[in-house]
Amino acid sequence: MRPITHTNAKQLIPIANTPILFHALRAIADAGIVEVGVVVGHTAKEVMAAVGDGSTWGLRITYIPQAKPLGLAHAVLTAEEFVGDEPFVMYLGDNVLLEGLQGFVEEFERHRPSAQIFLAKVPEPERFGVAVLDGDRVTRLVEKPKEHISDLALVGVYLFDRSIVDAARTLEPSWRGELEITDAIQRLVDDGRTVRAAMVGGWWKDTGRPEDLLEANRMMLRQLVPRIDGEVDDESRLAGTVVLQRGARVARSAIRGPVVIGEGTVVEHSVIGPDVAISYGCTVRGSEIEDSIVMEQCTIEDVRSMAGSILGRGVDVRRATRPEIYRLIVGDHSQVRVY
Repeated sequence: MRPITHTNAKQLIPIANTPILFHALRAIADAGIVEVGVVVGHTAKEVMAAVGDGSTWGLRITYIPQAKPLGLAHAVLTAEEFVGDEPFVMYLGDNVLLEGLQGFVEEFERHRPSAQIFLAKVPEPERFGVAVLDGDRVTRLVEKPKEHISDLALVGVYLFDRSIVDAARTLEPSWRGELEITDAIQRLVDDGRTVRAAMVGGWWKDTGRPEDLLEANRMMLRQLVPRIDGEVDDESRLAGTVVLQRGARVARSAIRGPVVIGEGTVVEHSVIGPDVAISYGCTVRGSEIEDSIVMEQCTIEDVRSMAGSILGRGVDVRRATRPEIYRLIVGDHSQVRVY
């Protein structure tokens, strides 16, 4: 995700104009969970400023500092005092799970296993922790395997009882130098504890790469409900699902949903969409944009056919001469001249 993540916490990159982490917090709240511990590292100040005390979602947030990112099992150990003896959900803050958590939590409460993991078939299992099953029983778990053993990736949502903390305490660092949650769950399997596995029925995405982020943006845009709180002139045309937030203005333009345009953004003489999220305070003039994420306070002028792009905050993109089609992954406060 570099260069975007040089200046942004990955979990706060927006999809459909809402930070990834906020989608997770909403899912947690919808599942009836109130007490939430957020494990934070070097981006703690940014995360804390964005999330606050959690009251926006009806949550009570406790921030749990982790000195170094030494693995998910290390994060569990870091949160041991917060978790206590209660069962808990661990939700990775850069994951998007379209179907929510409520059904998973209810299933865990019915069966009360030591761990409940969720799996999805993926084309690149070497990027994930993967599971090997015998029926619905977990027999083996490996983090980012170097050779193919399974195409069933662990979705970034887990439900555990207290035994996972004890298992994590027995681990040695993996070849990656981390305490792996897959190793901790494997310890539960080896100790004869119940580890349930279920396939995720809906869409799921780990937003670890630009193309994943854009796919997540497309999916979340399709969940929007049309709403026009801004201004649209008589020369503009809107089609499909369009959200125009307060103070936004569209003039002499065509908007082809799904599209969300943030507060105070001005779009003039442009074609936007489909699959575009433009944040607040942006200016778009004489341009065509599709399948892109544009963060706050960007300027895009006279750029034809920008697609598959992610612009960080305060980016300035203008046409110098007649352009072709551009794909841009640009960090904050950049200036780009396209030829």
